[in-house]
Amino acid sequence: MASLSNLTNLTPAGSRSSSVIPASFVSILSFNAKLSSASHLSLRYNQQTRPSLFVRCEASGGNGSSAKRTTLHDLYEKEGQSPWYDNLCRPVTDLLPFISRGVRGVTSNPAIFQKAISTSNAYNDQFRTLVESGKDIKRVYWGLVVKDIQDACDLFEPIYDQTEAEDGYVSVEVSPLLADDTDTTVKAAKLLHKSVNRRNVYIKIPATAPCIPSIRDVIASGISVNVTLIFSIARYEAVIDAYLDGLEASGLDDLSRVTSVASFFVSRVDTLMDKMLEKIGTPEALDLRGKAAVAQAALAYQLYQKKFSGPRWEALVKKGAKKQRLLWASTSVKNPAYSDTLYVDPLIGPDTVSTMPDQALEAFIDHGTVKRTIDANVSEAEGIYSALEKLGIDWNKVGDQLEEEGVDSFKKSFESLLGTLEDKANTLKLTSH
Repeated sequence: MASLSNLTNLTPAGSRSSSVIPASFVSILSFNAKLSSASHLSLRYNQQTRPSLFVRCEASGGNGSSAKRTTLHDLYEKEGQSPWYDNLCRPVTDLLPFISRGVRGVTSNPAIFQKAISTSNAYNDQFRTLVESGKDIKRVYWGLVVKDIQDACDLFEPIYDQTEAEDGYVSVEVSPLLADDTDTTVKAAKLLHKSVNRRNVYIKIPATAPCIPSIRDVIASGISVNVTLIFSIARYEAVIDAYLDGLEASGLDDLSRVTSVASFFVSRVDTLMDKMLEKIGTPEALDLRGKAAVAQAALAYQLYQKKFSGPRWEALVKKGAKKQRLLWASTSVKNPAYSDTLYVDPLIGPDTVSTMPDQALEAFIDHGTVKRTIDANVSEAEGIYSALEKLGIDWNKVGDQLEEEGVDSFKKSFESLLGTLEDKANTLKLTSH
């Protein structure tokens, strides 16, 4: 079990720095991490070049190109959907051209940090400083991550202020090793929030069954949350209820700065569903390939509209509460036979967020269509959802499998990066003697 001692040994609330990561913070967020030495940290930038509308994190310049209006501006201004970027690495100033082109927030996860830290030398100076100061590898990891999140939050803070806490968020996830631990997730979320010490940070908590109560408790403590790894409508409803319960339990008279997004994953649903449909093999089943994810997302939006209305919600609105917006995640297309905007174009609607990695973002800017689509074909979505059930597909079981795979994937990324950092730290210690 993780040590829960010295929980009050946190970064001072008035400080804008987290150069010292407390041992309790590391112990809780890492939670018995098993180190792997399967990979090695590169000391050089990835020099591979490829055409892009943006400056990429692998590039060393970070200056970007001149600002110009894009479809991302239209997406927000005309349809009320906020485009976010699903990536983060150093130099964080590489986000500036994204902001100028209409990006309004950033999401990160353990896989993103694994790629960023293990393929760039931009972390080397801080890494050396942390190791030479005697920090163990878990504290080193969180030191690197917290610094990136703080710097990104500072870049997006003007958007946060301009929108009165609607946009401008940067998301950072608690250790994926805590996905089955309710109480430790709450402690980890609070510690991570204090260590980052930025108004516009979203603490990401997975929507696993054990973490649903964690979401409620963290919201109740006044911390804004990005609920991640949602794969089914049933689990999504539990997430909404946790948010509402948390707001009601907070005891706050002003709820305007306690916000949340519910990250509903899309493309991974089709990846699994298509395999199931191909196994069934009937013409009806094969005709449903590539349709499940968008259909379920459309029905999730219907649930969103229902839950955030009525007397219970109106009572919270009087205290300044904001709706927990649906955030479409996993928007990159995995099947090359599908349109590269398949998980963006059909999911446009007001009070939603679409977080896009490079592939999806570039595709949408280049040839995406700005038009409200999320509730344009609800009856068709209902028909697809029911047709899949009639074929014997259990939506909840699909959600459970995807959730388990998602958590396992993030755990592997987290543990692999810790192993990589351990190897590099040992090398550094050897060469310094």
